[in-house]
Amino acid sequence: MRQSGSGRNGARGGRAGSRQGFRSRDDKPVRQSETTKQRAPNKPASAKARPASPPRVKPPTDAPRQPTRAQAKAAAQETLATGVQTLVVEPDEADMRIDRFLVARFPQLAFTHIQRIVRKGELRVDGKRAKPNERLVAGQKVRVPPLKLDQPRPVARSSAKDQDDRDFLKSITLYEDKDVLVINKPMGLAVQGGSGTTRHVDGLLEALRDDEGQKPRLVHRLDKDTAGCLVIAKTRFAASTLAKSFRSRTTRKIYWALVAGVPRVRQGRISTYLAKEEGGEGDSRMKVARHGDEGASHALTYYATVDTAAHKLAWLSLKPVTGRTHQLRAHAAHIGHPIVGDPKYFDIENWELPGGIQNKLHLLARRIVIAHPRTGKPIDITAPLPPHMQQSFNLLGFDTSRYDPIVDAPEA
Repeated sequence: MRQSGSGRNGARGGRAGSRQGFRSRDDKPVRQSETTKQRAPNKPASAKARPASPPRVKPPTDAPRQPTRAQAKAAAQETLATGVQTLVVEPDEADMRIDRFLVARFPQLAFTHIQRIVRKGELRVDGKRAKPNERLVAGQKVRVPPLKLDQPRPVARSSAKDQDDRDFLKSITLYEDKDVLVINKPMGLAVQGGSGTTRHVDGLLEALRDDEGQKPRLVHRLDKDTAGCLVIAKTRFAASTLAKSFRSRTTRKIYWALVAGVPRVRQGRISTYLAKEEGGEGDSRMKVARHGDEGASHALTYYATVDTAAHKLAWLSLKPVTGRTHQLRAHAAHIGHPIVGDPKYFDIENWELPGGIQNKLHLLARRIVIAHPRTGKPIDITAPLPPHMQQSFNLLGFDTSRYDPIVDAPEA
């Protein structure tokens, strides 16, 4: 490697040496003799030669500046809209899902439009049709069809709105460094947009775009009505590394819930298959299925009873090993103890809500422990109870400093 490096330096040195050679002592007399020969005839002809010197009209400072990276990227995006092009996956884009890759490259396109392109099979990765859940590898070539960039674009954001969104995100931040942001997502705030959803975490993150046009990325989800810890990657590198942590199940997650009734077995393991109910529209409902059923995925949850209230309510601590849609809500209902305030899974007839307890989903992403993407050291974050759960805990006399037995549950 040193030889090849010195070879390059030698080539540069050769050019530099040639320039210096013009100024060497040995060559000075030659230059002087040549210049004296040239100056004599050139002096009287200087008036005639004046029209032939236009390069001196514009100084070097007026030369066009090189486009910034953001400008070059914007130009490339406009070029992509005119025809089929091929994108090369960069190292910091490795392990990104194909739809997220396109979101990062084309932030002006609606996510629903990108999903449609993927579903229709219009993308090719190294010549093969891309699958919706396919993850990319550095160096792969992604063939992209003409994109409809002339679609209605998002309304321009005002600096005042961006500042308001930044202030709001700061007010709910539990942890932040240059790679990772963990927020305490309020109940009722959706993580991503959808039909009729205009305010959501992914939209708020637009206010945190950097000079290169990159915004922080979501690496996992919480239901709209679930409060608590939500991890966000601030860089592509962090997004890739954190996503691997969630997929490999090395991330430790603990949830708190208030449920109807008291489990007969105070600590247990819930292992089922879950699938979407047929005919469900919008925010679908999950059902317990059998192994081999269409769309069925295995779901595993550990639970522990922390405290109870007169055999009518129980405070459960839950540790999901898998991360299926509505997993904890479906599992709590499956064992006969649905979560209080759950509009989808609470199915106990003639059950009256105790006085003073609000009919809102009592589920909190209480704690998350995840390896830092850069240092590998654990980030251990805890979220406080949301107001409605704090009110219920105060009413029932539950002490949040009480020992949580779920910490002794297995990790798999």
